[in-house]
Amino acid sequence: MELKATELKSVNLAAEAEALEELWSPRVVARVNDSFVKVAKVQGDFVWHAHEDEDEMFLVLKGRLRIELEEGAVELSAGDAFVVPKGIRHNPVADEECWIALFEPVATTHTGGETNERTKSIQDQLRGA
Repeated sequence: MELKATELKSVNLAAEAEALEELWSPRVVARVNDSFVKVAKVQGDFVWHAHEDEDEMFLVLKGRLRIELEEGAVELSAGDAFVVPKGIRHNPVADEECWIALFEPVATTHTGGETNERTKSIQDQLRGA
């Protein structure tokens, strides 16, 4: 099926993130081939986890994000992006509210092999998409 130009729409990542009410609850806002583009509001610690078969890219839209790794941490500010390679354990942390975009394959599970109260199913992440 081919889309007509009138059926295409742009996505404002910051506006989509701003509209979110729940922390650590990503929403799918677009799909690029076999990857989702998601936005989320985050604050505090997430959970140490790894995605065994998928890379995950973080793009900070507003605020600051620290991605803790077993061998150190990466500090990101608005406009910065970082790719966590598959299999690398990481823990995103935001001392204050931060808006992020995530770029990851559709098969990527929210908290990798870990499950806790913050784990969101893909159905939850697709709400409003």
